[in-house]
Amino acid sequence: MDYKLNKIKQYLLIIGDICVLYLSLYLTLFLRYQETPNSELWQQHLWPFSAIFFVWLIIFYISNLYDLTSATNNAKFYGLTVQALLINFLLGAAFFYLMPQIGIAPKTNLLLVTIITAVVFLLWRQIFNIILKSYLPKNNVAIIGFNNQVMEIIKKLNDHPQLGLNISFIVYDGDIYEKGLYKTKILKDVSKIKNWFVKEKISLVILAEDLQKSDELRTTLFSCIHLGLNFVSLFNFYEKITGKVPVYSINQMWFLENLNEGGNLWFDRLKRSYDLVLALFVFIITLPFWPLIGLMIKLSSRGSIFYIQKRIGKNNQIFNLIKFRTMRQEGNSQRPTVPDDPRITGFGNFLRKTRIDEIPQIINIIKGEMSFIGPRPERPELAQQLQTEIPFYNERILILPGVTGWDQVCGEYHSPTKKDTIKKLQYDLYYIKNRSIFMDLIIILKTIRTILRRSGV
Repeated sequence: MDYKLNKIKQYLLIIGDICVLYLSLYLTLFLRYQETPNSELWQQHLWPFSAIFFVWLIIFYISNLYDLTSATNNAKFYGLTVQALLINFLLGAAFFYLMPQIGIAPKTNLLLVTIITAVVFLLWRQIFNIILKSYLPKNNVAIIGFNNQVMEIIKKLNDHPQLGLNISFIVYDGDIYEKGLYKTKILKDVSKIKNWFVKEKISLVILAEDLQKSDELRTTLFSCIHLGLNFVSLFNFYEKITGKVPVYSINQMWFLENLNEGGNLWFDRLKRSYDLVLALFVFIITLPFWPLIGLMIKLSSRGSIFYIQKRIGKNNQIFNLIKFRTMRQEGNSQRPTVPDDPRITGFGNFLRKTRIDEIPQIINIIKGEMSFIGPRPERPELAQQLQTEIPFYNERILILPGVTGWDQVCGEYHSPTKKDTIKKLQYDLYYIKNRSIFMDLIIILKTIRTILRRSGV
């Protein structure tokens, strides 16, 4: 499988959306003035709307409209599209209000552009998905071995056919404990692998089995090299598809081979610089509102304004994390938060949904105890317990903890259970391995989306 193919699909989506926006502008001018737009009229509208369209594309991105796993024609997709277009319309209106010198009649034109964009955009995305599912050839995939991560991959690919990957068969001589397995064929006879590769027209082979344990399997796969197949480890494929590290399928060698901490020193220093600058900026901008927030907290329940708790930072350093208090203090057992937790006050719920409760953590960032982006810091006593239950849990503190992170923008709620804690660790390790300026930018944009949707927890 060529991972660049999915990138090409995303680029096609972006290019198509750009064409949709300018086509919508052209149709708007045609309908508004009842004639083909001349060059003067077009130039008059081109640059203001180009600035607006640039922002609109960013809103499309942070609304997950370029994620192939969610860019499908279902109710969720339509909801995200309507939400993004509404935000775009309001931003466009604000732009023209703040720029009265532009000299065009924006209100009607902006409304028409938004309506036409909605119609043409949904039509274009419908056509795109039809082409992906029905006409573009799919890569046939074979998997050598079986475990929980393989099951997760099979479910992912079956739920998202637009990714263009079809699991043809699994090679496994043990008992498959998952009934049905999406009707995936099971091959137990290793000697027939080569024939099945040819028969099923396999282009990608995922290695979920340790080939060192079977001379026959290793020799058979080696004899298939001339077929032009792409062999990829389960670790790498799982990461690409899910954005997580399969923590139960890795060992100490994985960390030695993949976590190039020495090579990331320059990035960590650069990150500390923009963390400090941004934290000081946010502190200055938000400080006038702190007394008002404090007053509302006091009025909502008795207790202190701030919530201070010991957390584990980089390299097991203990620090005091600071947040605005969102829970009642009386009768609080300090147990981990759960959905619809009755301890959360009405105003506290608002602070959590909007992430305003996180603002005081900029003090931790200024002090060098945290970063804007990184794994969420855990309580020392809970971290100590989890280190004994979950493999490599302690490795998440190789970098500074963050106010937000890859796990928080992954789109799924994670409870304090061991199962969900493992998921959080898998996202954290993925970030530690792949952290970069570009990835930080993605996390910031998705965090903005979370705040706009008021989906904080």
